[in-house]
Amino acid sequence: MREGKLRAIVGMPSEEEELLKGLRVLVVEDQAPIALQLEDMLVESECQVVGPASRVGQALRLLGENVVDAAVLDLNVAGELVYPVADALDARGLPYIFATGYDPSDVSGRYGHRNIVQKPFSRRVFLEAFRATVRQN
Repeated sequence: MREGKLRAIVGMPSEEEELLKGLRVLVVEDQAPIALQLEDMLVESECQVVGPASRVGQALRLLGENVVDAAVLDLNVAGELVYPVADALDARGLPYIFATGYDPSDVSGRYGHRNIVQKPFSRRVFLEAFRATVRQN
């Protein structure tokens, strides 16, 4: 019997579920309902949420004051592009994903290789993209 099937039968977490467990994830999102949705999905995946931050400056402060393993970034946060936060994450070698209502082609060229989930998104789509991002790092 394959290990994945055995894990499911005995109720053990899969490797995919274990991948996110314990990660400290910075959430940068200015729309409260979406921030809460992201927080819920991450907590259900046993992540620790840092934030959410509703402004770029707040996100940079949280990043400076907390241990962060990964991040979820809205592209436009209260009218300001989130690229300074992306740059800070890049400088630390940390994985992140964009969760945005913008078209993926609107993401600036040097960030275009990052995983992007377009709002509205399902739990499955978000978690698949986020796991892929973490796995790649």
